Amino acid sequence: MTARWRIVDLSSWNQVVKTDRGCIVVDGEKTYLDDVAVILVGVRTSYSGALTTIAASREIPILTVDWKCVPVACTFGWSENSRVAARHLAQANLSKPRMKNAWMQLVKGKIRGQASNLSVVSEKASAELREIASSVLSGDPQNLEARAARTYWSQYFSGEEFSRRSESNDGRNALLNYGYAVVRGLVVAAICEAGLWPTLGLWHRNRANVFALADDLIEPFRPVVDFKVKSLARDATLEDPEIKRAMVSCAAIEFGSSGFTTSSEISMLARHTAMYVEGEMEKLKVNHWVIPNG
Repeated sequence: MTARWRIVDLSSWNQVVKTDRGCIVVDGEKTYLDDVAVILVGVRTSYSGALTTIAASREIPILTVDWKCVPVACTFGWSENSRVAARHLAQANLSKPRMKNAWMQLVKGKIRGQASNLSVVSEKASAELREIASSVLSGDPQNLEARAARTYWSQYFSGEEFSRRSESNDGRNALLNYGYAVVRGLVVAAICEAGLWPTLGLWHRNRANVFALADDLIEPFRPVVDFKVKSLARDATLEDPEIKRAMVSCAAIEFGSSGFTTSSEISMLARHTAMYVEGEMEKLKVNHWVIPNG
């Protein structure tokens, strides 16, 4: 997973995608699939069974996104992880206390990452979020995640007429939705590679949610996307290919003091989760986002 970092975005492509000797071919340009972590396809994208087969053999998920770039379906191969059956069973039988404890760690990681983003906007608000993070209990019964979100979104894009609405496809919201879709694809890929099943979540347990575990594990990585969106011009739009490339670059951003990229941290969190559900780790280890120096 560390070597596979490229995200092939075909969400706006309305022609046939071809393959050629281990490469994906788009408009005559070849990309080696061995370098690809996720493929995004849109409602008008056409691709062959050959691409599905090759992607599955390399454990590359193909995410179908709607017009808002929100994933609505996913194609991925059967995991070849030697622990896959044991891990699926462990996921299904994980006790509620351990689910709640894992969710606590994920929420703390998310809020600490948000606090890092706010440190360049309002030290007071950043300190408030750090305090909130330290107060999160198992299962987050006080819903401090939502409390932190209210403070965070009211401050982070201060000076702009912004309201976070996931259903919106305008302005900053469109960029955030797209960035989250990209990162979610990386999370799905890492989950499958770790021998886990994306439908069996730790906290998100809606029976209609195919990506429940992905919706759990993505949380600490959302602040990376927020950081990238804030670095772009207010009038930035996904119609500009350079803006899309900038959002995809979230995968290669150094995540924190560890020096690893976001995609590598996602892979590590998935492996830690696999170890946690099997009882090899007492506490789920979750690193949090730290804004780069300078």
